[in-house]
Amino acid sequence: MSRHRLLRWTVLVPPVAIVVLAMTWGRPLHSGPLVVVVAAALIAAVIAAVHHAEVVAHRVGEPYGTLILAIAVTVIEVGLILMLMASGGAGSDSLARDTVFAAFMIVCNGVIGLCLLVGAIKHRVVAFRVEGVSAALATLSAVATLALIVPSFTTTTSGPTFSAGQLAFAGVASLILYGVFVFMQTVRHRDYFLPVGTGGDDDHAVPPSARTALWSLGLLLVCLVGVVGLAKTASPAIEQAVSAAGAPRATVGVAIALLVLLPETVAAVRAAARNRVQTSFNLALGSALASIGLTIPSIAVASIWLGGQLTLGLGPKEIVLLALTVVVTTLTVAPGRATLMQGTVHLVIFGAFLFLAVSP
Repeated sequence: MSRHRLLRWTVLVPPVAIVVLAMTWGRPLHSGPLVVVVAAALIAAVIAAVHHAEVVAHRVGEPYGTLILAIAVTVIEVGLILMLMASGGAGSDSLARDTVFAAFMIVCNGVIGLCLLVGAIKHRVVAFRVEGVSAALATLSAVATLALIVPSFTTTTSGPTFSAGQLAFAGVASLILYGVFVFMQTVRHRDYFLPVGTGGDDDHAVPPSARTALWSLGLLLVCLVGVVGLAKTASPAIEQAVSAAGAPRATVGVAIALLVLLPETVAAVRAAARNRVQTSFNLALGSALASIGLTIPSIAVASIWLGGQLTLGLGPKEIVLLALTVVVTTLTVAPGRATLMQGTVHLVIFGAFLFLAVSP
């Protein structure tokens, strides 16, 4: 790479974020300046991750680009959950459930709602392909029900948990559904996930070279490691703030999910602003599906070594919110077009989720 490209901030941020992570890893963030440094490095890493993800997406095309970002963020999310579960502490047995449920609500209401709002404000009516979006939503609904709702009603074990056999079945079923969906998205029915019409001047821009895309892919992975590592470093401060505010323990999972999903959120909103709402849906629903379809099996396998009980089932309030989200999202995607109204509805549900998480 040329010296000019090496000096670009998007190239400098990833190693700087790793340096900040190395300097603060394992250290309590008691001082205000240290918290500011970590927060600045975290935000810069998020913005750089979005840039490099878009470079890779432009090179490989849709829907592969959004799939790369969804899987990369999910893999890092699994690592973050495992690190926090291994550290023990109160509520660690339900951390996976809280984080996955928070990710589901964030992407299906917060991200989709914001994308529809931005797209509708700028373009009045936004269009997307019903075939691809409805397939993603159907798969997501099945996986979420198996992983987060069924454990609350099983009787083999006490509490909202699975037995070993039930957990194995849920994990295998999630992997099968996610694998078939990826095959359909990338091979069998790839055209169902391509953007509708033209999305802006960047559609006709020359794709980056293979070398540039490979550099961006490597820097994207470094950024994601930095984002999750810095989020892990900041998590004790988040937990202290939650305790000081008297908020429920599940709020920690919400905060972690918000931090980890920032790159996808920014990328999805930018796509919606360019009238590429199909890309926004690919990111939102794809990341939610990857979050559940890959996280639950990984946590199930890891629980063998971690030991202890793994709480997966949601409570009545959370089940109602999940069911409401599925119904509203189904009504949103059914026509293949959306306006300001649908975006507002999703954002109100997201606001209710955040409010009830803090004040149950």
